[in-house]
Amino acid sequence: MSQRFVRVAEEERARVRILIDGEMAAALAGDTLMVALLSHTRHLRESEFGDGKRAGFCLMGACQDCWVWTADGQRLRACTTVVEEGMHIVTHQPEATWPNHRA
Repeated sequence: MSQRFVRVAEEERARVRILIDGEMAAALAGDTLMVALLSHTRHLRESEFGDGKRAGFCLMGACQDCWVWTADGQRLRACTTVVEEGMHIVTHQPEATWPNHRA
């Protein structure tokens, strides 16, 4: 699969290793998760409402279109979150658990 973003400058920054859906990926220090993800994939996530793939929209944290999750279920905005070494990002929404749900 080809990526959506192609880096054309600033390649001298330090490399940061992250996992995207269990696969090792390299980003550069200072990149947002959106840049890191779209430099390796064609989309950020699948819509939780079933209307297709999402790749961000506003690029400034207002539209809610770029949510991704950490492997432990924390939700992050890809367009405003800076990558950190060792992050494990998942692009499919983890199963929701509701604290007030009774079986």
